[in-house]
Order: sequence, then structure tokens, then C-alpha cells
Amino acid sequence: MSCPALLAGALAVFNLAGCTEAPRSGQQPAFYRDLGSASARVDAAEARAMISAYRINAGLNALTLDPALSEAAQQEASAMAAADRPGQADAVKARLARAGQRGAEANLSAGYRRLAEAFSGWRDSPQHDRVMKTPGVSRMGIATAYAPGSKYQVYWALIVAP
Repeated sequence: MSCPALLAGALAVFNLAGCTEAPRSGQQPAFYRDLGSASARVDAAEARAMISAYRINAGLNALTLDPALSEAAQQEASAMAAADRPGQADAVKARLARAGQRGAEANLSAGYRRLAEAFSGWRDSPQHDRVMKTPGVSRMGIATAYAPGSKYQVYWALIVAP
């Protein structure tokens, strides 16, 4: 087999290996989906993939979704929506430590309507970026809650832990 043919074959394999399921015609990718409704939920698998890729590019490990952290994130997002204000990460970390989740870090925010917006906002904030790049963590949970009468409307909680 000639070098050009070998190169073309290798490129075809790499292209196939990089493929992911494309959104159906007319559907937006999950990271662009508007979460500004009571029935909308963040696509946790998409969020995990996005944050893990970011961590890998920074020389860190990928994360796995953890049901307990996802539940804690949902409780926090719902509490923020009910209170109509963003929460305090230190309070969340203390609650998680009392529940046996030592070493957890949290990003709490509000106002982002899409996963892509939340991720970009966190990446551009030194404090939130530090949480996404916490060394030694391997698990995550993420959730949103919607408060229609709120100034912020969509509340976010991301929790990472060893």
C-alpha cells in the first residue's frame, strides 16, 4: 500500500473515531438547549463530557457522574431557585463534608440559560475555573433549577469530589 493511501486510511479512521451522535435534524446540541423552563434539565452526560475534555486539555483526569453528587447538586440548585438567590459554595462544601463527601468543591451560579454559557462563564471566572480544574477529583454532579419569576431564572450547581 502506498504512503498516500495509508495516510488517507488513517485519516478516515481518526475521523470516525471522533464522531459522536449528531443531533437530529432541527434539534440543537444539548449544550445549546435553553433551560429556561420548568421541564428543562441540564444534560449531565454532555456536561460531564465537556468538563472532562476541558480537564484533560489541562493535563487532569476525566470525571464520572456520581448519583449522590448529582442529587446534592439538584438539592442545592432547587434551594437557590426557591430562595431566589445564588448560594454559598462554602456552605455547600460544609454540608457535603458532614455527609461524608470530604474534599468536595462547588460552583454555584445563576442566570445562564444554556450549558455552553455556564461552562464559558465558569471557565472565564478564576474562582469557578479553579473548581473545574481541582486536582484529585474524579466524580461530579451537576443540576439546574428554574424559577420563572426570578431575576436569574436558571440556577446551577456543579459539585466535584475525590
